[in-house]
Amino acid sequence: MTPVQIIFLITAILTLGSALLVVTTRNLIHSALWLVVSLFGIAVLYVLLEAGFLAVVQVVIYIGAIAILMIFAIMLTRKIVNEDIPRYNANWGWALVMGLVMFAGLAFILSSWPGINTELTALPRTADPLKELGVALVSPDAFVLPFEVASILLLAAMIGAIVVAWERK
Repeated sequence: MTPVQIIFLITAILTLGSALLVVTTRNLIHSALWLVVSLFGIAVLYVLLEAGFLAVVQVVIYIGAIAILMIFAIMLTRKIVNEDIPRYNANWGWALVMGLVMFAGLAFILSSWPGINTELTALPRTADPLKELGVALVSPDAFVLPFEVASILLLAAMIGAIVVAWERK
């Protein structure tokens, strides 16, 4: 095995393990911290794919902004949440069975696909991909509208967390 494959396997195991801990941990703060570990593992996978810009965006936006915003929202609204409410649904077993059935179905579909064993060829680099991404994000015909909607959604979530946490006198 090459060193890149070893790093990939370690990162994949770490990412999957931390993603499992995100959904099984009872403490919300610990769950959010495991989410940060899982998102960092995805950033390492982007580095292995030689997509440095996406790795930096993953760290800055998802870990640096969204995960930290979630941690602050949990801390601000902790007094509002009633601690006596059960955190798990009684149907978690069915959810586990359905998740395993979905995984088995996807694995079967992928294993029967004829292109699963073909080797990928390198894509030709005709232009600077970072420049193309920048143009696509600000072009009116491309992704400017979803980009702005996402920023408004994050702003509304932050204002909502402040309103919910505001103490009324």
